[in-house]
Amino acid sequence: MTPPSPVPSQRPVERAAIERLLDANLDRAREGLRVLEDWARFALDRPDLVARTKDLRQRLGRLHRSSYKLARHTASDPAAGLAHPAQAERQEADAVLAANAGRVQEALRVLEEFGRLEDPDLAAEAATIRYALYDLEVDLLQAGRDGDGRRALLRRCHLYLVTNPVDGLEAVVAAALAAGVRLVQYRAKPDPDVEDRHRLEQARVLRQLCHRHGALFLVNDRIDLALAVGADGVHLGQGDLPPSVARRLLGPDRLIGRSTHRIEDLRQAVADGCDYVGVGPVNATPTKPGREPVGLAYVTQAAAESPLPFFAIGGIDPGNLAAVRRAGADRVAVVRAITAAADPGEAVAALLAGLEAEA
Repeated sequence: MTPPSPVPSQRPVERAAIERLLDANLDRAREGLRVLEDWARFALDRPDLVARTKDLRQRLGRLHRSSYKLARHTASDPAAGLAHPAQAERQEADAVLAANAGRVQEALRVLEEFGRLEDPDLAAEAATIRYALYDLEVDLLQAGRDGDGRRALLRRCHLYLVTNPVDGLEAVVAAALAAGVRLVQYRAKPDPDVEDRHRLEQARVLRQLCHRHGALFLVNDRIDLALAVGADGVHLGQGDLPPSVARRLLGPDRLIGRSTHRIEDLRQAVADGCDYVGVGPVNATPTKPGREPVGLAYVTQAAAESPLPFFAIGGIDPGNLAAVRRAGADRVAVVRAITAAADPGEAVAALLAGLEAEA
């Protein structure tokens, strides 16, 4: 195909800049896809995932024009060789995979936007590949994350963020993850004005954020939504589907959590094969209007009896965390203490410091 002529408004300098930009992002996308492909090949031993990843990489390679490569000038690139501290924080394969999938998605978005000015075929293909990569990323992460791995990570988690519908939720969760949260539950209140399509997209974004940080991502109640976005599991209330039904739908490798309000609930959750329990609400909280708080006595009971990881929940914040710790909880779940904080990252740091202090 004959390359299209640049639009009349494009000056030679501008066109050269766009060609360099397209070249850089084609390189970035192809390199990131190669990381994913090699993991599927050497670690997962999944020829099907290798083939899917290679196909995306080669489709981009066919559109990588020589003129873009000739426009390359690394010596004058002010960002060449720059690194970010987050790169050194990736201690697990999941985090490396998610970071490279994100890198590819960002590069593809740039190719879409600037490709429209110079190369419409590239722009269209980048858009198609970006959507295909969403599903491929989930499949790669799920292939390398079995039940044992999830449960081991769960045991290492002591601070559990449960979301609430707030403005800028993605930014709040991103700040919490950057500050050290490694377990997030997406909880969206029933609202006739909010379509499931919106919930699906929001859950997908949050799942990607969590996996890029090596964190677990669970969905409250909605097993269908959890399966659709490749979540690590679900959290069930006492009035939700029984854990036995959830397990049949989710399979053996995903996590199931259960809210409990008395010791009998906890014992039943253990018998039902749940992976962890919530214990509360410890204090009255507007996120559960009308529910009587159970106080600290039940926390002490859970600490003495629970064979499962348990998270005290309900109005817990840095001001009352020490009392919850003294009652026997070394794990807590919070909502407003993070989502309503002026600085979610600072709130996470304060909670983690309180959890690490001697009870």
